[in-house]
Amino acid sequence: MAKKGKKYIQAKASFDRNKRYDLGEGLRLVAESSYARFDEGVDVAIRLAVDPRKADQMVRGTVLLPHGTGKTIRVLVFAKGEKEKEASDAGADYSGSDELIEKISGGWLEFDKAIATPDMMSSVGKLGKILGPRGLMPNPKVGTVTFDIEKAVKEIKSGKVEFKVEKAGIVHVAVGKISFGVEKLLENIKALLEVIIRAKPPTSKGVYLKSIALSTTMGPGVKIDPMSVRNVMKLR
Repeated sequence: MAKKGKKYIQAKASFDRNKRYDLGEGLRLVAESSYARFDEGVDVAIRLAVDPRKADQMVRGTVLLPHGTGKTIRVLVFAKGEKEKEASDAGADYSGSDELIEKISGGWLEFDKAIATPDMMSSVGKLGKILGPRGLMPNPKVGTVTFDIEKAVKEIKSGKVEFKVEKAGIVHVAVGKISFGVEKLLENIKALLEVIIRAKPPTSKGVYLKSIALSTTMGPGVKIDPMSVRNVMKLR
């Protein structure tokens, strides 16, 4: 633990913790300060000028990251008949109906995302207390309750991620791995920011992007100047 602590301190000392860097430079600093022996994940935390306690200021949605997250996502689909076969053909790791519901009721949760056809939701709803707290409940708002099973499965497998603003007004999203390199990470972050900016509630006042920070799984956070995002994304 002491050795890990020393490396963390060294990483933290390699840049100015109080400075806000432009997005590209911040990503380079995050990559250079990575010290773990494994391929660390890269996360972005965006603080928005919203109050998520108000229904008209809730920011949530999905984004298809052009280079994915670098993680293998295990997808489960609740479906019957032809839709169950469609799920399997599309690459779902698990597909089925009552047998899966029974298995999950017994405590099995070896999957990362769940999709359901609309006709299955009356049965899947019984798993609300199990799936809900874990963020695994299918939801039509993020495209995981649908009859277009093939599209839903392929999008999740190729890098579609969900985001939802937390109580403090912060959105946390994993945007890739250190091994991606700066350019691919930058493209993923730009895709995320574009969607979040489009999702700005009309009732949000002041500067919408209040703060942005980047970090790796083990490393310290690097502050990003929100105004630099406009230059990188060429926003008006």
